This record gives sequence, C-alpha cells and structure tokens, in this order.
Amino acid sequence: VQLQASGGGLVQAGGSLRLSCAASGRTFNDYAMGWFRQAPGKEREFVAAISRGGSSAYYPDSVKGRFTISRDNAKNTVDLQMNSLKPEDTAFYYCAARPTAYIRGYSARATDYDYWGRGTQVTVSS
Repeated sequence: VQLQASGGGLVQAGGSLRLSCAASGRTFNDYAMGWFRQAPGKEREFVAAISRGGSSAYYPDSVKGRFTISRDNAKNTVDLQMNSLKPEDTAFYYCAARPTAYIRGYSARATDYDYWGRGTQVTVSS
C-alpha cells in the first residue's frame, strides 16, 4: 500500500490543523492505521491509531482529548484532527499502515507498521 500525507503547515498555539493520509494499492480495510511524529533530534513518537473498521482508536496521554483520528474506508483515507495545538506538537507527521487480521490490530509501536508515508510538517508557533 502507498501512503501520502497532507495538510501540514504553520499554526499558532491553540489553533487547529487537520492532516489527511490517502492510501492506494491494496484493500484499505485490511490495515490498522496509525499516525506518528518525529521532531528533530528526537525518536519517532506514537500519536494515534485506529482499527480496521474505524470503531476503535487509541491515543497517548500527550494528545488525548486534543487529537482525533478517523478513517473513511470508502475513500481510503485516514485523518488526524488536531486541536489546541502546542509548540511541542511541532514535528514531521507520518501515517502508517499495519496489515492485520484482528478487528483492532493497532499498535503504538512504530516497528509494527509495515508501510509509511513521506510525512508532512506541522509547526506550532508560540
């Protein structure tokens, strides 16, 4: 599966952005999907994940209540709505796909995902 993220940009603290990831090449609902981010000099960090059907999602405490992941299997897209952005959210954001036979099947570990998009930059100014 090929993934392409978009929607990044520059926003002031407290603002919102919506990232989108378009998938092509394979049956999209065979994959749990995740978003990760990486800031310069830091390790890749888990941001959100969603189950194959979209009924279940998982977030780390750092973004819980501010970020919402969703997917549209008819359109082969997964979105990340980011609200109340903080300067520490500044990073390159990547979407990733994990093939799974499980209803949930998502993971917070980057190594569990087989396919990655190129990413999109999010910059939050203070």
